[in-house]
Amino acid sequence: MSRFKFFQLAFCPFILAGLVYSQCSFAAEEGSVKWPFVNTKLKRDQAIEKQIDALLATMTIEQKVAQMIQPEIGYLSVEQMRKYGFGSYLNGGNTAPYGNKRASMETWLKYADEMYEASVDASLDGAAIPTIWGTDAMHGHSNVYGATLFPHNIGLGAARDTNLIKRIGQATAKEVAATGIEWSFAPTVAVVRDDRWGRTYESYSENPELVKAYAGEMVKGIQGEVERDFLKAPSRIATAKHFVGDGGTQRGIDRGNTLVDEQGLKDIHSQGYFSAINEGVQSVMASFNSWNGQRVHGDKYLLTDVLKNQMGFDGFVVSDWNAHKFVEGCDLEQCAAAINAGVDVIMVPEHFEAFYHNTVEQVKNGTIAMARIDDAVRRFLRAKIRWGVMTKGKPSSRPESQYPQWLGAIEHRKLAREAVRKSLVLLKNNNQLLPIKANSQILVAGNGANSIAKQAGGWSVSWQGTDNTNEDFPNATSIFVGLKSQVEKAGGKIELNESGNYAVKPDVAIVVIGEEPYAEWFGDIEFLEYQYKTKADLALLQRLKADGIEVVTVFLSGRPLWVNKELNASDAFVAAWLPGSEGEGVADLLLTDENGDTQFDFTGKLSFSWPKYDAQYNLNLGDKHYDPLFAYGYGLTYKDKVNLPVLSEATTPKKAMNTDSTPLFVRSLSENLVWILQDADTAPMLNNGASATSGDGVSLLMQSVNLSYQEDARQFIWRTKEKSATLSLGYQKHEVLSSAHKSGYLELKMRVNMAPNKATELRVMCNKDNCLRNIKFESFETLMSDKTWHTLAIPLHCQDTSAGSVEVAEVLKVEAKSASLAVADMTLTTKPSSNALVLACNN
Repeated sequence: MSRFKFFQLAFCPFILAGLVYSQCSFAAEEGSVKWPFVNTKLKRDQAIEKQIDALLATMTIEQKVAQMIQPEIGYLSVEQMRKYGFGSYLNGGNTAPYGNKRASMETWLKYADEMYEASVDASLDGAAIPTIWGTDAMHGHSNVYGATLFPHNIGLGAARDTNLIKRIGQATAKEVAATGIEWSFAPTVAVVRDDRWGRTYESYSENPELVKAYAGEMVKGIQGEVERDFLKAPSRIATAKHFVGDGGTQRGIDRGNTLVDEQGLKDIHSQGYFSAINEGVQSVMASFNSWNGQRVHGDKYLLTDVLKNQMGFDGFVVSDWNAHKFVEGCDLEQCAAAINAGVDVIMVPEHFEAFYHNTVEQVKNGTIAMARIDDAVRRFLRAKIRWGVMTKGKPSSRPESQYPQWLGAIEHRKLAREAVRKSLVLLKNNNQLLPIKANSQILVAGNGANSIAKQAGGWSVSWQGTDNTNEDFPNATSIFVGLKSQVEKAGGKIELNESGNYAVKPDVAIVVIGEEPYAEWFGDIEFLEYQYKTKADLALLQRLKADGIEVVTVFLSGRPLWVNKELNASDAFVAAWLPGSEGEGVADLLLTDENGDTQFDFTGKLSFSWPKYDAQYNLNLGDKHYDPLFAYGYGLTYKDKVNLPVLSEATTPKKAMNTDSTPLFVRSLSENLVWILQDADTAPMLNNGASATSGDGVSLLMQSVNLSYQEDARQFIWRTKEKSATLSLGYQKHEVLSSAHKSGYLELKMRVNMAPNKATELRVMCNKDNCLRNIKFESFETLMSDKTWHTLAIPLHCQDTSAGSVEVAEVLKVEAKSASLAVADMTLTTKPSSNALVLACNN
């Protein structure tokens, strides 16, 4: 039975490829659009289908369900793999083998061997089907220490080079192969509508046609070409993601609601899947977002009727990280609705055992039909067998694993440097300041100049990229180091000073500024204006200009931002996106060679429209009233004699911030806060990332866990009985707690996994002399003995009822032995949530 979807969109209308789509209120009948059957080059091998028939005939329900479940290595043990024989597993963006962020290639390979051998051990589960490992190889094998990092997709879109995309896919496949991993969660084929989205840099373009052209080429690079070298070593299994509409959510909110009719969903958001399926992509990842109010993970019409039946996709659908929990009727530990809708492999990072047992029961009681399980397992086995996992043996024994030199290979870094050159877009070059004579006196400033972490962005060794240093990128080159090498070779002088101070007045200043690293919803923003609060980088540019110095701005960002003020303060301005590990590619364009001749000209062209006004949130090629500052396809070369006039710096009013609630730790720490882990014998360890240990490496462990979102909570484990250790959430600079908040509450979610001694205290809002609250765990131990999450609201006015403010050094503090607890969603609020347990003042 068809369904009608009623919805309201913000703007009307827009035009794409000569067609007008309404974005006003209307009712769209699901199924009113005919989706094209993709004439894939890949044909079914009947020998493989017979092999699958034979396997399915001998597999139990338990063995089939195990093939469908994908745990994460931070929670999965070798013994659990041996017990259940899961069909696949993954590493998240913050997880590496044995918890070692800087694990070597050999260590990754060793871990792959251990999991493989456990999966084919039939002693416990009765099955010997090899498992496969999936990873987010987002811009190169980007989670791995020492890998080549290519520019993020937004930069590659500016390169306009399909052959480059294919070669990057091939290079990435080789580096993934070197670590023994079989499956890559790439490419992202989103088409972004609102650049405030935190995943904008994962998209090649706002233009569906460019995304379509790139998607197929990247799949060919990763998987090999059908009828040529398809899934032959070193090719990996590729994943087109996220199906469908992930880039179209309202206000650019990650995992939000995409309001568009079915024609728009097909013509705008699905083009990359057509080319990817045509090239034989084996996996499609379902999207977190909703389509007109319904979660895609539970939408049978999209996943089964459209993707599998109408489009003819014969690979398998994998879910995103815990995305099933948002489907109606589901939670972290069960989701028949997603499986019935067409998800074949469920990514269940932490709760995989409960999910396994619940799914087995749901099959046995008929909630999930056996035919649906057989279809899901068939699809997954088809891809695994096509790749050859049944016959290749353990990862370290495979031919493609015998090339350790592939990881971070010189030829791959050369390719990445080429990609940097082709991705940079020259937006301004007044009086043809660029290229700079390499023998000049040059000042390099800005906090992005010598930061590989900043130029790499998120999904680089760690998920968010926020806790990285240059030491996390061996053999990589910062932008400054690349400039320095060429300037000194030409006999010039170069000075690095992030603040813009200088010993000798330079001929020119190169200032590298831009966004700090982020990934996914952590990168969602409310306003397009760059640094609308602090304007620190603008002040740096203006100060240099006031000194009579010509300024070249290199702008690092994951999206176009409103930078009219920064453009006015610059003589030349380069959109460098997130170039990755090869910063010298920037120098190749900015500087002449030793003889004063141009090395390379700019060829990059905008794949996203650049905003003229700070409130142009939905600015896309084909809009009826299209009025960008720099249009899609814009990009100067050295032949262009274009002087950009002074731009308007007028801004729209920003709405006042809500002061009733101040986030402290909501998905990530607020700017001035840091976790402090201290044991009895060593100095305190400060960390604002996802994992850490106390200085002795033993007493206290912090790791990321999941509450509502991926890694949005922190778990703390006190691991010794002999010595106590202290956890604190501290202010790096003491904070003044206002009288309003002092009369309010500290609200947080807490889960007690292993209760500490009853006399252990939770201390809240402390300075060097005392705390506003000291609460013994015996006050709420009974409540939280069920090891589930509870929302607590702790009044802060119990001891001090004065109206004045108070200086605070620590938000909370716990000194304990042999305990384990997790916290999330910590805020200061004047009014507790309706579901919160308000702790009485006498507790």
